[in-house]
Amino acid sequence: MATDWIALQALAAAEFGRRVAAVTDWDAPTPDSEWTTRDLVTHVVDEQRWIPLLLSGCEYEQAQADLEEIGEDLTAEWTKHATRATEAWRNAPADVHVHLSTDVVPAHEYLAEQTSDITIHTWDLARATGSDETLPTELVEAVWHQFEPKIEDLAATGLYAAPVQVHDDAPLQVRLLAVTGRDARVNA
Repeated sequence: MATDWIALQALAAAEFGRRVAAVTDWDAPTPDSEWTTRDLVTHVVDEQRWIPLLLSGCEYEQAQADLEEIGEDLTAEWTKHATRATEAWRNAPADVHVHLSTDVVPAHEYLAEQTSDITIHTWDLARATGSDETLPTELVEAVWHQFEPKIEDLAATGLYAAPVQVHDDAPLQVRLLAVTGRDARVNA
């Protein structure tokens, strides 16, 4: 059975949005020691902003130039840009290619990448806000299957920290987060 990444993207966006709504301290630290909660949410909002442009065939550099600024109300900005991104994914032609900063990829690859990114950052935000860290099973399983063939290369991309060592029988969510350099076993 094929993975319905469109449905998973909408679910990931809803889960992240639920955690954004729980933010009370925008300066709280996150599992990424370089980012505050504000930085994390701004990063994920930022990525949602260019999705509609990229799916319309816009080159990455042009999409960057055409973006509107992110407003101060990050909860409202998340809602606005996540809604636009979800709608763009639903309406994107199946054969469209996306011009990213380093490559041109089929939209379905970019969709899986973006859904995976939101999913991982949902946990980051949950940890930072002290909200529910449990991710939906279908998201964890889909992202795991996306990452599993690339486990050895994830840290080398520069996008993730070195993997955290966990037991092979650890819950799948713990193993998924571990391959991205996150230790879900202890509450920081």
